[in-house]
Amino acid sequence: MIVSTKGRYALRMMTALARRTKSASLRELAEEEQVPYKYAEAIMSTLVKAGFVESTRGKMGGYTLSRAPADYTLAEVLKETEVTLAATDCTGRKEAECPHAATCPTLPVWKGLDKTVYDYLSQYTLVDLMPKGVG
Repeated sequence: MIVSTKGRYALRMMTALARRTKSASLRELAEEEQVPYKYAEAIMSTLVKAGFVESTRGKMGGYTLSRAPADYTLAEVLKETEVTLAATDCTGRKEAECPHAATCPTLPVWKGLDKTVYDYLSQYTLVDLMPKGVG
């Protein structure tokens, strides 16, 4: 599987933030997107560490996007939340770790598939996931 539940949830939570004009609490986001709270907490921690989301403490605090929704590609969000976007184990690690890399007839196919997936996901931003007329 290329995209895990964590990646799908992260995109949904980022899109929910993109639709807002003010910050949102983690509880709001988790409930709105039907993401278990503990899972949402871990995802948001990853997004904050990546610099995609900012956190503000206090009564009016919460989470907001660090940049405009159009400035986030789906590829970059998924690259932060997934272990790998590689289609196979052999392209998800350094070639030096694979004893067959030098002679493998299928390696170019898997590399091409990885590039195609990354390029495809790079075409879309959070704006593309939002309802028309929002953002």
